[in-house]
Amino acid sequence: MNKKNVLPCTGGGGRLLTAFTMAEILLSLTIIGVVAAITLPSLTGNINERTWNTQRKALYARFSQAISLMPSMNGYGTLVEDESGSVTSDNVAETFITAGLSKVLKINNICDSEHLQDCGMASKITTYNSVISFPLDWNTLNPKMKTASYEHWSHSMINSKAAAFETANGESIAVFYNPYCQQEPSVLNGYMVSPLVCANFIYDLNGNKGPNTIGKDIGFLTVLYSSDSSVVAPVFEHVGPNSVVFEEGTKYCRTLDNARMPNKEEAMSLFVNKLFYNATLPSWIMTTSSPGVVNRIIHLDTSVAMLGVIVKDSATAKPICIKR
Repeated sequence: MNKKNVLPCTGGGGRLLTAFTMAEILLSLTIIGVVAAITLPSLTGNINERTWNTQRKALYARFSQAISLMPSMNGYGTLVEDESGSVTSDNVAETFITAGLSKVLKINNICDSEHLQDCGMASKITTYNSVISFPLDWNTLNPKMKTASYEHWSHSMINSKAAAFETANGESIAVFYNPYCQQEPSVLNGYMVSPLVCANFIYDLNGNKGPNTIGKDIGFLTVLYSSDSSVVAPVFEHVGPNSVVFEEGTKYCRTLDNARMPNKEEAMSLFVNKLFYNATLPSWIMTTSSPGVVNRIIHLDTSVAMLGVIVKDSATAKPICIKR
């Protein structure tokens, strides 16, 4: 039998035609799938982080403007206790929303402490070190926010319940309100933090859609001083590994990307919301106040938080670094 030569198939112009085999195609698709599986979560996470950061800054701007329009931050609502100290009537947070905030901020829905989830608040929050139930009153949020006295100054703090509302922009916000908040005193030694805190807001930028995590879609704003109020919203970044003096703490935070030590009001906000950092915050919070002044350091290791009990620049603490 005569054998004929088999020539390779060529296209026009005599070019050799080639094609991928099925095995090569499947291998290529597998590689693409693996690369996508590795990179997509990181890409999605970065997009979410940028979105949350933009939403948080916009929320802070709206709240700062709204609070500045309120004539005073104290005096809203009533709370009644019986002889045993049990609360029999409590509408302070709800009244603060309806009679105060709703006049300066667009609000769609209001919920009492028993129905916070109806306003989109999650029942569980992921903190920096655990998963906790959402706090429903001041004592749960921070038991050091209570009636106390220091030298010539005393303060009555009530364990009022939280309320919540939804904004026109879709955020869910819980309110912890102190109707007895005061102005900052003019003293030279030290004073308590709790009387200066008028309201604390825990916000969820996307309702209960998730991830319901502090530092991501969940954060807080704190309003201090009964008039000419200050609104702060520190975002916790890092605690230094070692106790250092003030200047070293400042330098340490500057080594982190866009981080710094908190100012006085931001440090007080961190104290109020210590539930979310309980295993992280040190006993002392250094602030960016000038050397030798009374509000240099907040001391948390007492029955109530004290502002300015340490004024020596030689005092050491682990620096807390935040972002705005």
